Amino acid sequence: MPELEWNNAVWDGSYDWAAAGEEWSATWGGSEAQWFGSLYPRLHRVLPAKRVLEIAPGFGRWTKFLVRACESYVGIDLSGKCVNACQSMFAGANHACFVKNDGLSLREADGTFDFVFSFDSLVHGELDVFIHYIPQIIDKLTPNGVAFIHHSNLAAIPDYPSNPHCRATSVDAAQVAALIDEHGGRVLIQEIVNWGSQTLSDCLTMFARAQLPTTGAAPIVITNPRFMDEAEIIRVSQSEYSGIRTDAAASRESDQPRRARGLMVRLQRAWQWG
Repeated sequence: MPELEWNNAVWDGSYDWAAAGEEWSATWGGSEAQWFGSLYPRLHRVLPAKRVLEIAPGFGRWTKFLVRACESYVGIDLSGKCVNACQSMFAGANHACFVKNDGLSLREADGTFDFVFSFDSLVHGELDVFIHYIPQIIDKLTPNGVAFIHHSNLAAIPDYPSNPHCRATSVDAAQVAALIDEHGGRVLIQEIVNWGSQTLSDCLTMFARAQLPTTGAAPIVITNPRFMDEAEIIRVSQSEYSGIRTDAAASRESDQPRRARGLMVRLQRAWQWG
């Protein structure tokens, strides 16, 4: 169970940030391939945004894409090591600032935001973190603002075989949706996905203030056990576009285009909320 103390000790202490987080995007072929192949297709309706808040940016794996898509950016992280690294890395971005918090409060992020984002970070946050963060995120959204949060779904799987990626064990999609509803928000989409195995251990939740005008009142719920297939498709495709071709990629030549087209089209349609 990744308690707050564990997160602080690891990300601000024992973890070696030599690869700046790129190691976690290797399955997709790197952070650029993961951003444009997996994340941006889900976010294209909310970016660019005027003001962006990123929770737990780490060493800026996604920050480098977000700062280009906004007029004002704030990154907030419980790790002083991460804050210092981002301040150095993005020193030339005058519209970006980075602040440290205690892992529970967003008061250091001044103002309201059109887009709040966190990916591959809050999956380690237990339920107490979301009890604190969800109402603050909703309060900080502009009337038309949207939040996109990647979190654990492991609490919905009591007999999960293992937890190699240190997902929070007390959080699932239903609990996060209930917190959003309780604090005056509205879920737009929840996509429950696998990560590194067949276990549906993770969830991508997009939400807004309850008053956000959209044509659909009911949230879209997607169960996607092929998230890692998507990662493989992206990795193979990006290596081909880069002029790099592996023997393993060549062996999948025959059915890769059909698989890629069918999966990506279905997902793109599913994320057309509102």
